[in-house]
Amino acid sequence: MTPSELSITASGSSKASDAADAAESIPDSQETWRDGLRGGRRSLRRHAGTLMGLAALVLLFSLLSPAFLTGGNLRNVLLQVSIIAIVAFGMTYVLLLGEIDLSVGSVVALAGSAAGLMLGQGLAPALVLPAVLLCGLLLGALNGSLSALLNLPSFIVTVATMGIFRGLAYIVSGGMPAPVDNEAFLWIGNGEWLGMPVPIWILAALLATNHFVLARTVFGRKTYLAGGNAEAATYAGIRVGRLKIAIFMLSGLMAAVGGLLLTSRLYSAQPNAAMGWELDAIAAAVLGGTRLAGGHGSVAGTLIGALMIGVINNGMNLMSVPYFYQLIVKGSVILVAVCIDVHSRRRR
Repeated sequence: MTPSELSITASGSSKASDAADAAESIPDSQETWRDGLRGGRRSLRRHAGTLMGLAALVLLFSLLSPAFLTGGNLRNVLLQVSIIAIVAFGMTYVLLLGEIDLSVGSVVALAGSAAGLMLGQGLAPALVLPAVLLCGLLLGALNGSLSALLNLPSFIVTVATMGIFRGLAYIVSGGMPAPVDNEAFLWIGNGEWLGMPVPIWILAALLATNHFVLARTVFGRKTYLAGGNAEAATYAGIRVGRLKIAIFMLSGLMAAVGGLLLTSRLYSAQPNAAMGWELDAIAAAVLGGTRLAGGHGSVAGTLIGALMIGVINNGMNLMSVPYFYQLIVKGSVILVAVCIDVHSRRRR
């Protein structure tokens, strides 16, 4: 046998082995509740460092600003976090695949502007909500299709669509904020149910749903596998291109939910809303343990990361830190988190 034949044989064996490992990594969905309990305990241990970081931030800002630990301020932090965390859930899927979506802030703005336009024309929220969610799915499908079908880097695609979607938001709204006065719609972002703000209930529902999808479904396991080793996933029979489109659709859907909540919270649709939210969403996911290289992370960790970002934003606002300094701080936080992740992976 020639050296080239030996190389081909070895390569085929390696790929077959990767495919076998990939198939085995997609678990049987018939896991017991005890398995779930043990998984929850492991998750708690895995996020112990992030939780301690969150506690340290709370302690720091409570010492720097007496207003930080007041009930009204903490409620405000949770409401702010609820929206950015939902957007970050979608970003988590994208990062798990080893991709990136820089258009989420623009999708939030476009979704909100579309909602404002339809509500202004007298459409009922029962029609507006599904229409806007469908819009988010279609925008995500566009991102995923351009990347998967044309084999374009998602970074390039979403940088382009970030500008396109933002421009569409200005066109839809006429470049001006559109006031919203529909009581049923405003209840979504400002109402309460069982003594708790509605956005918190929505956050909890989406956290549980996305956690189940990632931890307990074949779709979730395929996402982890394709992000960790796309070639092995392909040899395991996973259609990575279709998976990418589906994941970008989920990102668009979560951003659309965020746009609806933000528009309701602000009592108006604003085309310049959610500027820089892509940075917050990435920061939340990375701080929560999601690797930019893909294959590792969770929405539970992303929620903790979003809480950290929310505490940082709120604390700096209370201290009257200028916005551009806040950008420097958040960018530095992402850089440090990525450096720590890279260092830990090299040690392993």
